[in-house]
Amino acid sequence: MRKLPLGVGEPAPWFACRSTSNEDYHFNSVGGRYVVISFFGSSADADSARVLAAFQANRRIFDDDNVCFFGVSTDPEDEKGGRVRESLPGMRYFWDFDRAISREFGLAPEEGGYRKGSFLLDPRLRVIAYVPFGDDAESHLPRLVEILKKVPQLGAPRLAEAPAPVLIVPYVFEPELCRHLIETYDRQGGGDSGFMRDVEGRTVGLIDHSFKRRRDVLLEDPKLKQACMSRMHNRLSPEIRKAYQFQPTRMERYMVSCYDAHEGGYFRAHRDNTTKGTAYRRFAVSLFLNTGEYEGGFLCFPEFGRQLYAAPVGGAVVFSCSLLHEATPVTRGRRYMFLPFLFDEEADRLRQENLRAAAPDSPG
Repeated sequence: MRKLPLGVGEPAPWFACRSTSNEDYHFNSVGGRYVVISFFGSSADADSARVLAAFQANRRIFDDDNVCFFGVSTDPEDEKGGRVRESLPGMRYFWDFDRAISREFGLAPEEGGYRKGSFLLDPRLRVIAYVPFGDDAESHLPRLVEILKKVPQLGAPRLAEAPAPVLIVPYVFEPELCRHLIETYDRQGGGDSGFMRDVEGRTVGLIDHSFKRRRDVLLEDPKLKQACMSRMHNRLSPEIRKAYQFQPTRMERYMVSCYDAHEGGYFRAHRDNTTKGTAYRRFAVSLFLNTGEYEGGFLCFPEFGRQLYAAPVGGAVVFSCSLLHEATPVTRGRRYMFLPFLFDEEADRLRQENLRAAAPDSPG
């Protein structure tokens, strides 16, 4: 049972529940738009009544195409007395009389009490924000609206190009953690970064500035490594599992890297699992720490065209280690990245088998 409300970047639980017009409403079906899900307890509560009245008065926001609203009631009288009613398009209510949904969202802790508040979810049903009712019910909706104004607009449907099979996931690291990682790198200073090749039956690290120009710092602080790992586990792994039906169980490299325009800052087209010593790697993660503070420095996947890929601050681009990919030159400033590899237990058995192929002094 959760003791705290879901945090930013975490996936909302998928559940099935009775609603105002559906005996078996499956929440996972509402993806593809922004979602406000408001846990108000009982509409008989004065603060809850004010919040619900504000949602209803501004129901034009909830058009079902871009944004939809779900209220969550824990009071059977809301259903029996018809005190809350859906208003289509866009506004529906769940009956959570046993508080099962509220517990999954972290609003009905085991020790008792009930936290009233609203979550804003992105089109993948991941938390963008949690806004508690607090002491000022009148400000609840305006606070949510201010957040909604800042999220990317969905745009009109259009014919898709042929993109690379990559996953772009925002909100993995919060900006404060990104800045802390950058400061850690700057304090330590990065070492020259190599790449792996098989030479005479052994996997060794090589340095070639015509192929790669980057500097790396390996994190040593256990608390900082734990902070990175927990966010990858809670916020990124569920998206990988959903998109690729793959469950990462192991992470290689707690490493902050810097591509500096003064040195060129690039990594030519390569794959990440072509040697005996790297064959176990399944997915690469390029997590962007300071998007917008440099120019250039995109990811591209030449086998799938010339489109360029990036992510917002704290967001990640995830892709199979088998894909040919390139980090384009940074032309101004410094591009800081967190660059782990992910794999599972089966891949770890392959890693153990191939350890003898890796030279002991090879760089990561």
